[in-house]
Amino acid sequence: MEARIDKWLWAARIFKTRSIAADACKNGRVTINNVNVKPSRPVKVGEVVAVRKPPVTYSFKVLKTIEMRVGAKLLPEIYENVTTPDQYELLEMNRISGFVDRARGTGRPTKKERRSLDAFIEPSFEGFEFDDDDEWEE
Repeated sequence: MEARIDKWLWAARIFKTRSIAADACKNGRVTINNVNVKPSRPVKVGEVVAVRKPPVTYSFKVLKTIEMRVGAKLLPEIYENVTTPDQYELLEMNRISGFVDRARGTGRPTKKERRSLDAFIEPSFEGFEFDDDDEWEE
């Protein structure tokens, strides 16, 4: 028995919707036996499906081909997770690092950057005295 790869990825709960699974196939993030696949490619029992969800590439060995979504408890019957441990280490390192990879000047400004922006746009007039006492001559 065979099933379309986009349907299988959705039914095996790897992607939330079938359209997201199809887009992942079109964008080259899904491979079967190290070959990029189209959403309509049939998947067979025993094949290894690799899904790249940056920064990690997950690998699954197909145990059963299905086209209808199943409950989470039945997933061990559908596929075997054969993702290498170094991929999970990469995910953990990314989680620990936090916002270290944010390039300066991208995204929302930090509190310090925001204050310096405000000071630049609206300079303060501290130390400057206004002469309100001057009378206008008519």
